[in-house]
Amino acid sequence: MQEEISVIEKPRWLRDFLRFLPLKSQFVLTGNVRDLQAYEVAPQTPTPLGLVETLVETLYDEGFCGVLRWNPVQGLQVLRSMKPERPASADLLKQLGVTEGHASCLGPETLAPLLERFVSLPGEPMVLVLDFASRLTVQGASMSLPEHDFFTRAMVLSYQARSRPHGPARKPFFNTVIWIAEKEGDLPDWLTIGNPRIRVIPIAKPDAAIRGTLSAAMLRSLPDCREAAPEVLETAASVFVDSTDGLLLADMRAIVQLAAMEQVGVAKIADAVRRYKVGVTEDPWQRIDRRKIQAAEPFIQSRVKGQSHAVTHVLDIVKRAITGVGGGRRGNRPRGAVFLAGPTGVGKTELAKTVTNLLFGDDSAYIRFDMSEFSAEHSDQRLLGAPPGYVGYDMGGELTNAVREKPFSVILFDEVEKAHPRILDKFLQILDDGVLTSGRGDRVYFSEALIIFTSNLGIYRTNEHGVRELNAKPSEPLSQIQQKVMHEIQRHFKETLNRPELLNRIGENIIVFDFIREEVANEIFDQMVASIFADLESQGFSFSMDAAAREALRTLCLSDLSNGGRGIRNQLEAHLLNPLARAVFDQKMAPGQIWQITAAGQKGLSLRQAG
Repeated sequence: MQEEISVIEKPRWLRDFLRFLPLKSQFVLTGNVRDLQAYEVAPQTPTPLGLVETLVETLYDEGFCGVLRWNPVQGLQVLRSMKPERPASADLLKQLGVTEGHASCLGPETLAPLLERFVSLPGEPMVLVLDFASRLTVQGASMSLPEHDFFTRAMVLSYQARSRPHGPARKPFFNTVIWIAEKEGDLPDWLTIGNPRIRVIPIAKPDAAIRGTLSAAMLRSLPDCREAAPEVLETAASVFVDSTDGLLLADMRAIVQLAAMEQVGVAKIADAVRRYKVGVTEDPWQRIDRRKIQAAEPFIQSRVKGQSHAVTHVLDIVKRAITGVGGGRRGNRPRGAVFLAGPTGVGKTELAKTVTNLLFGDDSAYIRFDMSEFSAEHSDQRLLGAPPGYVGYDMGGELTNAVREKPFSVILFDEVEKAHPRILDKFLQILDDGVLTSGRGDRVYFSEALIIFTSNLGIYRTNEHGVRELNAKPSEPLSQIQQKVMHEIQRHFKETLNRPELLNRIGENIIVFDFIREEVANEIFDQMVASIFADLESQGFSFSMDAAAREALRTLCLSDLSNGGRGIRNQLEAHLLNPLARAVFDQKMAPGQIWQITAAGQKGLSLRQAG
């Protein structure tokens, strides 16, 4: 009977380790050393094991006869294989002159002579694993005398160690020493750098291939897995791999455990991944009343006037965010991303507030960043937090802290063109990977956020003489404005910023707003005046306005629409709201009185008490 051959490839670090095992006397394993590893317990049957357990099984497979582990808490221990036919040497500790009961008190000063005895131990080849080696020194930059003596002996022993043949094949074996440290710099540089007898092997985070090796095996532990059809299991395993990009195998196992505890079926494993990443069991996107969204267009248009094309487009993005339709949602990408461009005062920020109100019931539920505050080169540290070693790095960043607190949110980046180009690189990460790493090292996920950028780009442009001039005019039709603005936006990102990839990530979701035209301006004027009178009425004051006064005020407010609705509001504040407040204060108006405005506009406000 022909023996089965494994088709599952070992991780790269393990292949490197096995290749140099007969050639090097010591190894340093760094990086992702606290994660699980894929070990093949039988042909085509991988299982997740810890790094030390993986080393034990691999070393016994290679012909070693005993494995010792030291760590700062448990001291020295003899590690045994999970396979009973591989008995460990029973008197290994005795040969070294220690007992398991006294091993926990070993520190660098007592480990040094023990290391020397281990390396020169005759007979069957053995391995000593120094786990949590980063904790062998109190302060790596200034070691104590016993610590320095220990590492010096280790360096000398790496050169003095001699291999010897063992087993039927007479393969060369050392009494191998393996250091496990989170970072290579946790051990003295003079021990590892340029030492031909020590091999430093970094262990990377699991890639898609490694995650795919174990995804099906992990999912089999879910209760409903036995009844699931093979195609359902295959799809679930694929989704599991895609949605855990950047996570560890230990995270994947924790996700499966979470799914089992919260009774999330194998077909909905992506929901368990979301819960694990953002730390929230409920999904507010699924609780949104769809009937409210279906009837939302009139509600939004009552607040954002004259931009029906923008309202329709944004509502389409919201519907996609709620339903999850579209293959682009795989992984950590945000629920949606939209770029609102156009003149000032036409409703871009108001649309973001309205969408937030529609989704979460509160205008202020959105997270807003005025990007004009982030024009300096190092202002990205305000968003993400200062790096380690800098003052305040443990505080985190404004953006990363906000998203950790409110993962389900609308995030508004206002006037994005004013941000430093270095900030735009962070936006690329958000749109492409959906994840940022804060200054403290926390991974923050944007997979449940709706991203909105606003910009005034394209309304003005710089001509060949370096003079800033109007690019799009209110007298032009919307189609021509859209064409000019889009051309200027693309030129700015491609030529000025050299970052065309940001626009590529947003795709077709760049929406150009129209200027506020006269008929829309009339609606905005009437709505704002009604709002002012309603506010006064809520305080007990009753005002009305003569038709002639209203028209004079209308003419004044609509004389210049270059600032859009914001310009109308400014004129109303100057010629209606401020004079009314002055009159209420100076004339000591009492609630309940009825007043008639008889004149308003450039010549000032006149009013009389009615009735």
